[in-house]
Amino acid sequence: MNTLYLECYSGISGDMTVAALLDLGADQTVLEKALQSLPIDGFSIKISHVKKSGLDVCDFHVILDRDNHDHDMEYLHPHTDHHTDLSHPKDLKPDDSCTQISTDPLPLHTGHTHTHTHRSLSDILSIIQNASLTDHAKQLATKIFTILGEAEAKAHGTSLEQVHFHEVGAVDSIVDIISVAVCLDNLSITNVIIPQLWEGCGTIHCQHGILPIPVPAVVNIIQKYQIPLQITHVQGEFVTPTGAAIAAAIRNNEQLPEQFQIQRIGLGAGKRIYEQPGILRAMLIAPCCSTETEYDADVIYKLETNLDDCTGEMMGSVMERLMQAGARDVHYLPVYMKKNRPAYQLNVLCEKSDISRLEQIIFSQTTTIGIRRQRMERSILPRKTETLNTIYGNIQVKICEIESCKRIYPEYESVIQICQQTGQAFPETYRKLLELCYKQCL
Repeated sequence: MNTLYLECYSGISGDMTVAALLDLGADQTVLEKALQSLPIDGFSIKISHVKKSGLDVCDFHVILDRDNHDHDMEYLHPHTDHHTDLSHPKDLKPDDSCTQISTDPLPLHTGHTHTHTHRSLSDILSIIQNASLTDHAKQLATKIFTILGEAEAKAHGTSLEQVHFHEVGAVDSIVDIISVAVCLDNLSITNVIIPQLWEGCGTIHCQHGILPIPVPAVVNIIQKYQIPLQITHVQGEFVTPTGAAIAAAIRNNEQLPEQFQIQRIGLGAGKRIYEQPGILRAMLIAPCCSTETEYDADVIYKLETNLDDCTGEMMGSVMERLMQAGARDVHYLPVYMKKNRPAYQLNVLCEKSDISRLEQIIFSQTTTIGIRRQRMERSILPRKTETLNTIYGNIQVKICEIESCKRIYPEYESVIQICQQTGQAFPETYRKLLELCYKQCL
């Protein structure tokens, strides 16, 4: 299992996360191809290295045209370039973060659709679905934007359907979030540890005026997903709404192992210049050898409730909604309750960060008045998701390893898609794909 540890001593933002993951080993070519497929125009990217406190740090920069200027940086730093922080004392000397070892900007777009500044969540989700991304990357990008949309809607007193993104809907934020999803998918990250977020203090300029730090959208995300927060004495915004949404979406563990080995390290640079250098450190870690078990271990949560007045159709509907919302698994089974009433017991397996959202679905889509929670430790086989090129086209497969052997499982969605294209029956298609997968992977 690939475990990512994000060390957020200088906070977290979208561009910092992308840079750290690229420095960690995410394939730049894969990212470029994914961004080229976006049905939006008006941007290019630049990947370079800068100096932060004497360290060589990766920098990911989205270069925008005039119509797609960076709203966040405009309001934060009016009438200046993006590397000057006017919210900081004027006598502060910048560090050597402006010394760059650069590559030329990568011109990703010659034009797709007309760019507009304000976008609804449905507009952004349409962009994600129409891009050439893996299913997992699409799901992750959708999850991040949904978390961000809920936080912005709450901050502005509107609904998720009615909120129109300003800074969030700008092209640079769309590119940052999709890039994070692509890089995490490329690295096959299955476990993310973020013990806490560090934030600055003071106020910040934004489109709606001067706001306290942390800004309302960040506070909403941290409160809903119960992310520990440490306020520092440094003036400035360390945690952006995009960064907080990324942390909430990918974080499924808050506790580092007592002992672990560091396999790889990536450093991502922030753009703003504060007293404390903006660096996000990402590490791929592995637990030290243990005699207790030969398997990986993590933590999962189970939500459980009994329903004695729901129909089978209602149970099928809530199962579908829960899976779409990020549940790891959903099942229900017939039980008998008091007075011998026939009923269903609904069980949902999920990550801690998804509990609140999934409970809301259960309460709104069923007749339950109470949900039981259980924290469960589990042993799991190392697994990864890969894309294989077959005679039927690209398919997604899950590969698990046990005792030096591989188990390969074609993903259900890929099998169904091929069945629809060829008219073949599911069992026959699955058998053929399984044979092709083992020939390629063994």
